[in-house]
Amino acid sequence: MDPTPGALKTVMHDGRQDTIAVEEPLEIRVDGEPIAVTMRTPGHDEELALGFLYGEGLIDGPRPAGLTDDLANNTVVVEGPLARTPGTRRFYTTSSCGVCGKGAIDEVTVHSDRLLGWSREPLDRDFLARLPDGLVQPGFERTGGLHATGLFEAAGTLLCVREDVGRHNAMDKVIGWALGEGLLPLGEQLLCVSGRLSFELVQKAAVAGAPVLVGVGAPTSLAVELAQDRNLTLCGFARRGRVNVYSGEHRIKPL
Repeated sequence: MDPTPGALKTVMHDGRQDTIAVEEPLEIRVDGEPIAVTMRTPGHDEELALGFLYGEGLIDGPRPAGLTDDLANNTVVVEGPLARTPGTRRFYTTSSCGVCGKGAIDEVTVHSDRLLGWSREPLDRDFLARLPDGLVQPGFERTGGLHATGLFEAAGTLLCVREDVGRHNAMDKVIGWALGEGLLPLGEQLLCVSGRLSFELVQKAAVAGAPVLVGVGAPTSLAVELAQDRNLTLCGFARRGRVNVYSGEHRIKPL
């Protein structure tokens, strides 16, 4: 699998060529109205827009979306109407922060119901520890500068993987893909991310209905608290045959 065209750029350093990840702004509009600007890696922009809007509770189902005719504008237009009004505020998200531009706790938190139980057999810890090995990351292999999110079946089959300079963007792209495929809510699928587990990633997973979120890195305190509140199974440090389970132990085989 090759990186999306436009996602990588060649530059010179110390007299040699180097490949780096592209970071550019993307404006998301709904019915022509600007809603958000996010710093992202180009590629799968329609999925990113839909996943972002779904994660913010602004849409509740698939919508037609497309880039404007002038691709240099970096603008995605989504068909409305919105499921709720965003009010007077606008969203600005950087590649490192998906909640930037939100000035209050009630602006950060998006409502989602507590997740249901698990109708399948409890998950094996060894299986969860190996899950990141299934992430396909051609962009990271070439640049070292991209995060990845993967959506897996409970049996371990990879359904979708997306890369981006922003970990929250990679998650939005996967959720936007799942929305278009009619898979939301993600009742029995697993999400896996290539880095740390932040509050915003747990929230996006919970809004999408994913019962299990696995990460290569560490969780934050708010991520653990939100996962416990939403009945989400949160697993961190999934590498070298080990994994830590921070919440939702009822979906995991006991030690």
